[in-house]
Amino acid sequence: MGRVLAVDPGEKRLGIAISDPYGVLATPLTVIRHESMTVDCLKIIELCAQNDVSLIVIGQALSASGEESPQVRHTHKLAQTIRSLSPLPVLFWDESESTNLAKKAAIEMGVKKKKRAGHLDEHAAAVILQSYLEAQKGRQANEA
Repeated sequence: MGRVLAVDPGEKRLGIAISDPYGVLATPLTVIRHESMTVDCLKIIELCAQNDVSLIVIGQALSASGEESPQVRHTHKLAQTIRSLSPLPVLFWDESESTNLAKKAAIEMGVKKKKRAGHLDEHAAAVILQSYLEAQKGRQANEA
């Protein structure tokens, strides 16, 4: 199957998480500081090559109104650029509340407030990826 890499896209930083080889557990990997769309995508593709990744999942905020926000356009451009530079499949996954869930998890794990004050981009990416992995597991169980 290969590993799955998730991206929590932001304007200044992109959180990156990766799955284990069996597609069961998501782990925060790194944060990429935004330079340019192409440079950011090349860094993502390099991480994929280094980690035997077979699929890229990009978090996408879904709006209740269905209108396309600037963030959604940015996410689509990110996916389009990755697809133009790599043969890896890219799909979107709902990232709603991923940052809040990452903060909540840090609190539950007893991370001190000072350490939680920073950005949790890679942890938000792990929340997105874990949601995707669990949905796939559920889908496979229903197909069996």
